[in-house]
Amino acid sequence: MLRSMTGFGRAETINEQHKFSVELKAVNHRYLDLNVKMPKKLNMFENQIRALVKNYIERGKVDLYISFEDYTEEKALVKYNKEIAGEYLDFLKQMSKDFNLENDIRVSSLSRFPEVFTMEELEIDEEALFTELSVVLENALKSFVEAREVEGEKLKTDLLSKLDEMNGYVDFIEKRSPQIIEEYKNRLVEKIQILLGDNKVDDSRIAQEVTIYADKVCVDEEIVRLKSHIDAMRKALLCGESVGRKLDFIAQEMNREANTTLSKSTDLEITNIGIDLKTLIEKIREQIQNIE
Repeated sequence: MLRSMTGFGRAETINEQHKFSVELKAVNHRYLDLNVKMPKKLNMFENQIRALVKNYIERGKVDLYISFEDYTEEKALVKYNKEIAGEYLDFLKQMSKDFNLENDIRVSSLSRFPEVFTMEELEIDEEALFTELSVVLENALKSFVEAREVEGEKLKTDLLSKLDEMNGYVDFIEKRSPQIIEEYKNRLVEKIQILLGDNKVDDSRIAQEVTIYADKVCVDEEIVRLKSHIDAMRKALLCGESVGRKLDFIAQEMNREANTTLSKSTDLEITNIGIDLKTLIEKIREQIQNIE
């Protein structure tokens, strides 16, 4: 399905050990510009996160927010270092003898010496943690892609409608072009007759002038190319792939042909329709900027 580049997705998971929340939002961008914000504890997974996101998103300026609550932090281990405590105790006894002091050592006072008790965090199972994170991240990405596809379908409907309108403008120019040549010929004959009166008009000379004029205003090639570009854009929209760049290129080519058609026009009706055509192409180009 066709996808918009704007979108939003969110997912969350909670268990006895962790809580993950993932949120994505995106706007238009020529390429994929991914900005990841997450706790330092998860920085080791950044490359894997980026690789996973690229499986779902090709273009857009994407902000990815990951929040993480670790309920295991309160379950840190307390470690009793018996060897260190024994060394402290031996030295204290020695001090009592050396200085003839009362040995008033208590367990509570010995426990306050450095390294007798230490806190150790439980080892993190990185593989299990990333597996948990990847599940919620993929859920958020699927939600994000779904939102993009819904918006993309709206864009497709609008663009197909605009292509039909454009086809109408091109058809008008195609039908009108031969008429202006015939009208030019008639005006030329009238002017010559007025100037020459009853004298015979040189048909070959008139044909030559009409041929020169027709060559200057001929837009047959532009019409053929415009119709081809319209068909190409319609097929690209219906194929449902990531076609934003391709559509942008086709729109540029449409604009080029419309400019050439306008520059050749000597007819007010074709000029007005040509202006409408260029305006419509510009609207199409603006919409295409929203397509992945």
